Amino acid sequence: MKHLQEYLQILNQKLNGRFEAPDYSEVLIDFSKNIDRNYKAEYIRKAIHQFSMLIPVIYYFTPRDTAIKILILLTLGFVTVDIMRYYSPTVQKLFYKLFGSILRQHERDHKMKNLNGATWVFISALVCVVIFPKFIVINAFAILILSDASAAIFGRKFGKHRFFKKSLEGTFAFIVASIPVVLIAPKVQELPGEYIITMVSAVVGGIVEAASTNLKVDDNLSIPVSIGATMWLLYSIFYPNLDLYFLK
Repeated sequence: MKHLQEYLQILNQKLNGRFEAPDYSEVLIDFSKNIDRNYKAEYIRKAIHQFSMLIPVIYYFTPRDTAIKILILLTLGFVTVDIMRYYSPTVQKLFYKLFGSILRQHERDHKMKNLNGATWVFISALVCVVIFPKFIVINAFAILILSDASAAIFGRKFGKHRFFKKSLEGTFAFIVASIPVVLIAPKVQELPGEYIITMVSAVVGGIVEAASTNLKVDDNLSIPVSIGATMWLLYSIFYPNLDLYFLK
């Protein structure tokens, strides 16, 4: 009976216009601020990521054997520091002081001990240089650096339609951003079909980027490997007689 009386009292207040709805404005403001912070962190992270464009640029002028030796040293250094931050309080303190603000949540997981994106960039560069012809590495890696940043920033800002666990808008931005690389990066003989091959490979890379969370593989590795593998396969099918190792 008591609950019924309380219900009737609330109903009466609503009918008389005296019922005050909960004020969610502070919650919405905090949520908005959190989105802004996340977007700003992503923007800074991808801006720093653009320095990785030096990898394909320098590789263009560097002999493959020399590049492999340099990348082995850099990769070992990055992996060592990345692992030590989970075990050494001194390294951890310095690491988070310098890079803590731009690390993603999964890169802070001390239980899983995940490597951060920068480390994966060097692992990816080493893997690609060892596996693929030089011009393919340059194309694939340049697309990674430019398009991945575009997908992340554009997708976070304008993404509305889900595509895997990312957004369709982000994937579209990835593909559009790859066009300058497709046009500028080296080709074997600059045949029309070569540009089509690279563009198709970029589309594959965009799909892989969107599916990277589902694949549980860091996109800094999955994107250039998928682009490189697609390019190599299509060149083998449509241009089997071209010298893919024309760059030394």
